[in-house]
Amino acid sequence: QVQLVESGGGLVQAGDSLRLSCTVSGRTFTNLALGWFRQAPGKERDFRKSDFVAAINWSGETTYYADSVKGRFTVSRDNAKRTVSLQMTSLKPEDTAVYYCVADEYFGNSLGFLASAYEYEYWGQGTQVTVSS
Repeated sequence: QVQLVESGGGLVQAGDSLRLSCTVSGRTFTNLALGWFRQAPGKERDFRKSDFVAAINWSGETTYYADSVKGRFTVSRDNAKRTVSLQMTSLKPEDTAVYYCVADEYFGNSLGFLASAYEYEYWGQGTQVTVSS
C-alpha cells in the first residue's frame, strides 16, 4: 500500500504563486511514477475523471504537463524526503480546483500512462486551491 498526504493548498489571488507538496509512504519511493491531477468545482466528484496537470517518472528525468499549465507549473520529486511537489506560478482563476497527488509503480516514460487518471492506483485525499480574480 501507498499513502499520499497533500499539503499547501489555499486561497490566493490571480498572479500569485503556490507550492503543493505530497508526502509518500509505503512502497519503495524510487519505484513510483508520481503526478498531479485536479478537479474543478461543479464537476462530478469522481477523482478518476480529474484532469491531468503534471507527472514525473520514477527517475525524475521525464516530466509532462497539461498544455494549460505548461510554463507556469513545475513538478519535482525529492527521493530523500519521499515527496513530490508542484510549484505553481502565475495562477489564474481557472486553476481553482481540488488537486490530487497520485502514484503508481511504473518504470516507463509513456505519456499515455503518466497522463491518465485510470493508470494510477494510489491517490491522496486532495487539497483545495482557490484563485480569486
